[in-house]
Amino acid sequence: MELFLLGTAVVLAGGFAFINGFHDVSNSVATSVRTRALTPTVAVLLAALFNLVGALMSVSLADLFTGDRIALPSGQTGLGIIIAGLLAASSWGLFTWYRGKPSSSTHALLGGLVGAGLASAFLSDQSIAWSGRVFLLEIGLPLLLSPVIAFLLAYLAVFPATWFLRNNSPRKVNEGNRMAQAVLTGAFALGHGLQDGQRTMVVIVLAMVGAGVYTGSTVPIWVQVFAAVVLAAGSLLGGWRITHTLSHRLVRIDPLHGMAAQGVSAVMLFVGAIGFHMPLSSTHTMTSAIVGAGTNHRYSTVHRRVVRTVLLVWITTAPVAALLGATLYLAISPLL
Repeated sequence: MELFLLGTAVVLAGGFAFINGFHDVSNSVATSVRTRALTPTVAVLLAALFNLVGALMSVSLADLFTGDRIALPSGQTGLGIIIAGLLAASSWGLFTWYRGKPSSSTHALLGGLVGAGLASAFLSDQSIAWSGRVFLLEIGLPLLLSPVIAFLLAYLAVFPATWFLRNNSPRKVNEGNRMAQAVLTGAFALGHGLQDGQRTMVVIVLAMVGAGVYTGSTVPIWVQVFAAVVLAAGSLLGGWRITHTLSHRLVRIDPLHGMAAQGVSAVMLFVGAIGFHMPLSSTHTMTSAIVGAGTNHRYSTVHRRVVRTVLLVWITTAPVAALLGATLYLAISPLL
């Protein structure tokens, strides 16, 4: 039974990675497609390629959370928590994609796992074990602060970019910024692969440890390759509903402001993954950077009603995923 549950968890982890890529490719391509820096086809191919490379580059973030910092109950209980959490996160990702709302796959996954863990504790007194310091300082705060930091940095980045290009013609400015956007599309996708690809690796390794088939604390190479390929496949087939929201409905984007947003977001993902080994939401980072850059404009370009709706989705993502995770665990618990 445990091997069957492990296989189910691995398949669902692959499904989560695919939906993650499908859902989040919009973050990489929205501004560059909107400003015609890249055609939609080229932008998606570039994003898929660099998502693959990014997920294959490093497992440092995954290794950090597959050691002794997070532990699941062994056996069928732990695998049930993983399955319920993945189902909850994937369901929320599909729902928000269908509604065209950018949301964090990381928040959904954490919410789903926490909810399933609480349901498990209610039934059997076994749940996810992690210290308050790990959850607060290494998971919670980076995810909560990243939108604020991205907004402020993107707002400020417009000033030096405008000053540096002040003596050039509008045509030359736009051409230069479009070229920069083409490069930054790949850079952001690389950072997305570094960040989000490792979420799937963590879940699979935790499931393997819980099933008793793996005792190491590092990510096996096949897990890394599996997560990278599935994430890239999802990016390659990504939908355009969220792209429309990011590129048309939030703010009016020109090449300069789009370049500023992409540059800030890409740097933050790299610094978070490689410099500090902290998880950052690529969706929150890019969306906040787009709004921040758009706010620093001579005329008001921010569509406040849409921004409020997106913020509401962000606030409700973790609680709704937790409720889904708890409900799904209670539903499958008789089978465990």
